[in-house]
Amino acid sequence: MSITRTRRPRRLRALPAILAALLLTAAAGCGGDAGDAAVRRDGSVDLAKVTLRIGDQKGGQQALLGAAGELRDLPYKVTWNQFTSGPPLLEAVNAGALDLGAVGNTPPVFAAAAGSKIKIVSAADLGLTGQAILVPEDSAIRAPADLKGKRIGVAKGSSAHYHLLTVLKKAGLGFTDVQPQYLAPPDALAAFSQGRLDAWAIWDPYTAQGQTQAGGRVLVDGNGYTTGYNLVVAAEKALDDKARTAALRDYLARQRRALLWAADHPEAWGAVWSKDTGLPLAVAERAARRRAATLIKVDDALVRHEQEVADAFHAERLIPGKVRMSEYVDRRFNDIEVK
Repeated sequence: MSITRTRRPRRLRALPAILAALLLTAAAGCGGDAGDAAVRRDGSVDLAKVTLRIGDQKGGQQALLGAAGELRDLPYKVTWNQFTSGPPLLEAVNAGALDLGAVGNTPPVFAAAAGSKIKIVSAADLGLTGQAILVPEDSAIRAPADLKGKRIGVAKGSSAHYHLLTVLKKAGLGFTDVQPQYLAPPDALAAFSQGRLDAWAIWDPYTAQGQTQAGGRVLVDGNGYTTGYNLVVAAEKALDDKARTAALRDYLARQRRALLWAADHPEAWGAVWSKDTGLPLAVAERAARRRAATLIKVDDALVRHEQEVADAFHAERLIPGKVRMSEYVDRRFNDIEVK
């Protein structure tokens, strides 16, 4: 097994796609080494010649699979690249720098709207209490309608972006009624802590961090507003590669087992999460208890919910054109069964 950790790349939006791909591929230490070289004459795959390039987030897949023991005895190599949120991660997938990554319910919609060559290949529901709109403890904001005119921090194109949209809509508001501050989670945490934001739309473990370290109060969580989807998204190019697809199938089984392990062992997962991210133990344990995964299929129900996300952003003119999310799923891995 070969696992390497690389520095978090700079925001890819500011880089041409080709340059971004070159930078990340170099950082990963291995480019496209699967393909024909890993397929034997009899059609079987030599997984030892395959490298999966995986995009990750704070306290994400690498920490999770490692804690669950699922990174032991990998028959293929893995490299990890760290991102602050899902949108830039999927930009790297589309640019050919990564094979896959796990994100929330909204980044695939923005990627699809941009014409990205990606597919949702696996899904889980992590619950909704970790999705939150935080306000300062002493804030006069007591209901979603009170957000009118306020400065709200949110990562553009993230699951929190959709959560905020639905909260505003139910309160009879739109994005033109508030002052969205598009910030990556670490920057938003700093701004929220310093009183430069009136509210912050965010997900765990940042929700727990905002509550514990920045005195945040939950105005609303995700219940009744959004979905708690954790989606594994792969590059079409990787899915067209027999060797990478074989490695991906094995990885998805491990990832799904790890999600179930974390749901059954929140304290153990919280301890590892804390060590891996540098978060205080109390913060990590709080977040871990709220992320009890339920495995779901990439099915019609998932497509319908993702279409609702796409339609909501299109209605607000936050994405160009109509998106058909049924074109951005791959159901071939639905037969993976884990216990």
